[in-house]
Amino acid sequence: MKKLLILLSLLIPTFCIYAQEDVNECAAGKILSLTKRNQNARLQAVQAVDNNIDVTYYKLNLNVTYTPKKIKGEVTINAKSKVATLDQVTIDLQNALTTDSIKIGNRKLTFLHRSNQILIKLDKIYAENQLLSFVIYYHGIPGSSGFDSFVFGTHNAQKDMAIWSLSEPYGSPDWFPCKNSVDDKADSSDVWITADKYFTSVSNGILEKTIDNQDGTKTYQWKNRYPIAQYLISIAMSNYTLYQNQFNFEGQNTMPITHYIYPESLTSINKIALDKTAFMLDLFSKKFGLYPFIKEKYGHAQFGWGGGMEHQTCTSLTIPSSGFETLIAHELTHQWFGDKITCKNWESIWLNEGFASYGECVYTEAMGGKPAYDAYIKNFINSAKTAKGTIYVQDVSNINEIFNSARTYRKGASVLHMLRGIVGDDKFFKILQTYTASKSAYANAITEDFEAVAEQVYGQKLDYFFKEWIFGENYPKYKFQWSSQSLADGTFKVKADVSQSSNTTPAFFTMPIQLSIPVGLGDTTITVFNDKQSQSFEFILKKKPLSINFDPNNFILKDVETINILANEPIIYDDFGLTVAPNPSSEDIDVSFRLAKSSIVKITIVDFSGKEILTLSEEKLQSGNYSRNLQISKFQSGIYMLNLNVDGLNESRKLMTMK
Repeated sequence: MKKLLILLSLLIPTFCIYAQEDVNECAAGKILSLTKRNQNARLQAVQAVDNNIDVTYYKLNLNVTYTPKKIKGEVTINAKSKVATLDQVTIDLQNALTTDSIKIGNRKLTFLHRSNQILIKLDKIYAENQLLSFVIYYHGIPGSSGFDSFVFGTHNAQKDMAIWSLSEPYGSPDWFPCKNSVDDKADSSDVWITADKYFTSVSNGILEKTIDNQDGTKTYQWKNRYPIAQYLISIAMSNYTLYQNQFNFEGQNTMPITHYIYPESLTSINKIALDKTAFMLDLFSKKFGLYPFIKEKYGHAQFGWGGGMEHQTCTSLTIPSSGFETLIAHELTHQWFGDKITCKNWESIWLNEGFASYGECVYTEAMGGKPAYDAYIKNFINSAKTAKGTIYVQDVSNINEIFNSARTYRKGASVLHMLRGIVGDDKFFKILQTYTASKSAYANAITEDFEAVAEQVYGQKLDYFFKEWIFGENYPKYKFQWSSQSLADGTFKVKADVSQSSNTTPAFFTMPIQLSIPVGLGDTTITVFNDKQSQSFEFILKKKPLSINFDPNNFILKDVETINILANEPIIYDDFGLTVAPNPSSEDIDVSFRLAKSSIVKITIVDFSGKEILTLSEEKLQSGNYSRNLQISKFQSGIYMLNLNVDGLNESRKLMTMK
């Protein structure tokens, strides 16, 4: 998810091939929603849950009224005892809601509702593995301790009514009683919603029945038969228009794609964007394994929050005026990584958000090829360099820590990019497919679970990689020096020295590093394994190297300074100081950049499909600062990407044109 959608409507075209700088609807929207009410962005104290039970089923039978704003519910919870003698259970429910009664069968149970939990005295002692089922009756005005976890809102100028939930991470007890623990998935769930017939009420799974009641209300009965975490149970209610597609995977699996959209938002442009969901489902099924909830549905329910939330089988989505395909891709990827496999604790949230962010990269690559992928992931890497602390979240009571955009999302995605660079494309996607089919499927995982699968498929240990990138801080800052010496047999001995600045944890980074040497019409690529802070490598070439490119495919999150020892000339490859001004523009722009050495330079502008629409001839330029004026008055209004290519290395900037 990226910066708030009010900005995206101005900045992103119908299909955005490239990443926008520091834009993350998911992270920024979540953080802003909470910090509106709490500048410290600190969550309420997380209470201990009852680990003496294993919840197997939720049934929410809800009556929701907009005027007055309240909810009345009957929630059935089935569970299994995890201890030898179970005589009481504790269920989470905010004090703002009133517990009326609790029953097992026809027998009322004694309970005490305080400190946002209900202590329930059971009807008997339950043995280990024995099943129990009880119903909690309650009513009141739902709270909003999380991201406005239950909202009575409006949309459009007429202020049409809308109601929605967003429970991540701790907000489920704001509107229904549950065991508020991410690592205790129910085997299945039902959500029945009764409200004024104005509302179309949407939830997880398949709509089994609708009932028109004599009192002017309508009941929607939704059934989910897949394991589900409590925070992924959702409702969304408004005067929706239903827009449908269909997903057919390899002629064998057919499933409805349902989009519940505010009437004013169902424009032809937005339909085009929503239609791409089917392509994404096909793409991700090939890359990650078959869509996890193929027997039910996938789709979206529009809501009034700035971003998206990956509710199982029915993502809650904000729809701007145009350009939200990467948001769709992000939330859809969550169905595999976050919903099918859910992080076992919020410290491991990168397994949800880092993977979903990488789904944006996979979609971008499918649409725009390797250049689009390279530009997108480069923006992620640049953002990841600003991350502080470990990807493993140290303080899960702080919303900025859990949903930190640079660290949890961008650095998390960069870790997957680096893993792909190490193991190669085929094994990388085999790792993802094996992971989604592993013991963690429809259950929970921590980093070590994913690491074990990666090592199994790759056939080599990767503990050094996960230890430094998930549980370590910062990133490597390399100094690369090289020289060549002619030998008597006409070959050349090359010496390459790699050193890193000192870090705290780890002291230095262990990584395989690719070195690319231009030779004739092609490149020779050598991979060295750097496992010391300062290390030398030697190899023999048939031709004299004129240059050596350190990590030419940008597989490593890094800074690097390269020095040819003979020339003693520093070359900074990762930053050409590219600027574009004015931006936005309607007439012309000045493109400025700097060169640290003599280089061949080419400037291009591409549109949202990746097509080059302006190209400047290649120039051989000496080191120094440069500026070029480009006329863009004939461009259509929209978003473009300006690319600066320096000796085969790219730096890109977003360009917005307006008439």
